[in-house]
Amino acid sequence: MDNDAASLKNDFAEAFHRLIPAFESNGEKLGLAVSGGPDSLALLLLSFDVFPDRIAAATVDHGLRPAATTEAEFVASLCRERGIAHEILRPVVPIRGSIQSAARHARYGLLNDWMEANDIHWLATAHHADDQLETMIMRILRGSGIDGMSGIREKRANIVRPLLHFRKSTLIAYVASQGIEAVDDPSNRDQGFDRVRVREALNDLEGFDTGLASQSASALGSAREAIEWHVEQLAAEHIKTADSGCSLEKTAFPHEIQRRLLLKCLHICNVSLSPRGSQIDQTIIALERGETVTLGNILCRGGENWAFQTAPKRRNS
Repeated sequence: MDNDAASLKNDFAEAFHRLIPAFESNGEKLGLAVSGGPDSLALLLLSFDVFPDRIAAATVDHGLRPAATTEAEFVASLCRERGIAHEILRPVVPIRGSIQSAARHARYGLLNDWMEANDIHWLATAHHADDQLETMIMRILRGSGIDGMSGIREKRANIVRPLLHFRKSTLIAYVASQGIEAVDDPSNRDQGFDRVRVREALNDLEGFDTGLASQSASALGSAREAIEWHVEQLAAEHIKTADSGCSLEKTAFPHEIQRRLLLKCLHICNVSLSPRGSQIDQTIIALERGETVTLGNILCRGGENWAFQTAPKRRNS
């Protein structure tokens, strides 16, 4: 192994153990989502070097491209050569609607079922620093708040992304150095996707270290966690629940705190309610004026305290 590959392997091991410190000694299994692109192949090869006996891989064939079957078989052959357990997962229901969103939903559903069936505790995906920068720019363009601007999370539930601070060019070079030609997915050049257009625009910029985007995302993530921690304390102190709903007994907080407390109250009444940011802002303005408004199926009464309950069903005339 040359010096660059050895250094990358050490950096990967450090990143992984930072995310799951107990993994080295707890005997749990790591699942890898591997598409055959250079990013996921780098994840596969590095994981095999660091945890050769504790990994399994899966490739999702969404059925959207004829070449996807061949690509999945390519990943399967690489795994067979190394003695890595591998499965090809295919959705039962065809992907429809918003392709990227529906494919993502199906992919994680299939991977979750695969993990449960094989007693796999963690799932690693190959998101990297360039993905992080693209995501943050897309969310800026969509007007996201601090939650969205904190970008892709390194660890969420049982999903980890140990490559999030690694640049794509580094991963491509590493896979090439192993004598492997990665899959070229033509959808990565489809201008119909927002991410592809952002990627193309970033390609025209020079002199920027894409890895620094992950530092910004981490800082924003820390800020988000601090706000969430504070909101939990305030919610425990000031949100009172009852059979009919709940109330927020203190409301004089900065807007971002109000917004999060309001969402907690709404979710107490209806956990599936997911209002848009503009609806939240308008509701706060109305409640501060002492007005009564309906958001979704929740009746919200303003004033010094805010009260929330399921709105009575309308009678048919």
